[in-house]
Amino acid sequence: MAVSMVTLGCARNEVDSEELAGRLEADGFRLVDSPEDADTVVVNTCGFVEAAKKDSVDTLLEAADLKADGRPRAVVAVGCLAERYGKDLATSLPEADAVLGFDDYPDIADRLRSILAGEKHHPHTPSDRRRLLPISPVDRDASTVSVPGHASLDAPDLPASQAPASGPRAVRRRLDGGPMAPLKLASGCDRRCSFCAIPSFRGSFVSRRPSDVLAEAQWLGSQGVKELFLVSENSTSYGKDLGDLRLLETMLPELAAVDGVERVRVSYLQPAETRDPLIEAIATTPGVVPYFDLSFQHASAGVLRRMRRFGDPESFLGLLDKIRALAPTAGVRSNVIVGFPGETEDDLATLCDFLVAARMDVTGVFGYSDEDGTEAEGFTGKLDADEVRARTEHVTALVEELNAQRAEERIGEQVEVLIESLVDGIAEGRAAHQGPEVDGTTTLHDLPATCRVGDLVAATVIGTEGVDLVAEVAR
Repeated sequence: MAVSMVTLGCARNEVDSEELAGRLEADGFRLVDSPEDADTVVVNTCGFVEAAKKDSVDTLLEAADLKADGRPRAVVAVGCLAERYGKDLATSLPEADAVLGFDDYPDIADRLRSILAGEKHHPHTPSDRRRLLPISPVDRDASTVSVPGHASLDAPDLPASQAPASGPRAVRRRLDGGPMAPLKLASGCDRRCSFCAIPSFRGSFVSRRPSDVLAEAQWLGSQGVKELFLVSENSTSYGKDLGDLRLLETMLPELAAVDGVERVRVSYLQPAETRDPLIEAIATTPGVVPYFDLSFQHASAGVLRRMRRFGDPESFLGLLDKIRALAPTAGVRSNVIVGFPGETEDDLATLCDFLVAARMDVTGVFGYSDEDGTEAEGFTGKLDADEVRARTEHVTALVEELNAQRAEERIGEQVEVLIESLVDGIAEGRAAHQGPEVDGTTTLHDLPATCRVGDLVAATVIGTEGVDLVAEVAR
């Protein structure tokens, strides 16, 4: 039977899809790229913000429309939207033949076979996974869990009571042959930000063992991966549930030394937890790019407190000073939420002043909207939707100008670009300060004929287009 995996949302979902694909292939399914060629389309949904939820539903409906021509025979929803809404999603979206939660992942092949056989799957009733007890280091060490060393190797699951919320530790099958691959450090989050629902459906923070992460990195290196993109809900928390919060710092040099891997990138750092030794490790370890994905969310101390976060402009700018003292050309990106309940004009001005002073490469701007089941959903002092929209447009215009200026500051800078596409002698890739998909790209002209996708090429920045760079290959 043929199955097509469609992945939406973040890099963590990409890893989940590749684990599901590995399980399905190991159990006799044939992976195909196009939904039109599949017996079953599995849509790995995103449940983060309204736009992503809508995109997930639209994708499910588009796949269901294909059934009119006889193939695919079934459309199945998995991922965060399916886990978060379960039975309610199944009721409101009868076009999907099944809605599967994270607990269905270990038996995904059996689930799909039964769905294709016409059996009715009963969707789960969503539960708050924050109530799950974290795994103790002793329990984790007692579990024997293999990590894939090659594509056909199977790996036993963790016991059901100990499996991370995102699914089993399964064999992984790459779905994208590009030179970058996400590598999951952990699942879940223990923070309680008042605006965020992710912990309720992703569960408590559970670190993967370093040996597992390193073994998977070695497998990815053997598959032609040049850049490892370390992902989790909060990478600064890695190791805390294993009894050693320094594990990421000690593991980065080992990851950078993996055969075939040219560079390692860390994503999603919580500013309040970004400690000096971690800054030094990211900024100075050979093979680790000096890239800091810092989730500031706002700059006003009052707004941050209502978000159940910590910080203020002075502490955030001090953090950036420490980074740039070690790595002056370090890449810095962040996200901010505008129009949070109770945000005043002074709070907005504080945020804007901080953004000007911070000189970040990329800043994502989100207008506040209620998320089901979050603490902020019940807050008073909410701004009118038009006011939120106006403030969001104002901050967006500001950061577009600031980010373009920061890109222009890089003209003349020497960069190393990972080539990700090559057409008619023009290559597109990413410099060290550019993370996958969200931070812009670098275009290279006049490449030597010997260059290939996956090569790291030294170049000099000669121009910009917004956050995107144009570079000339060093001769």
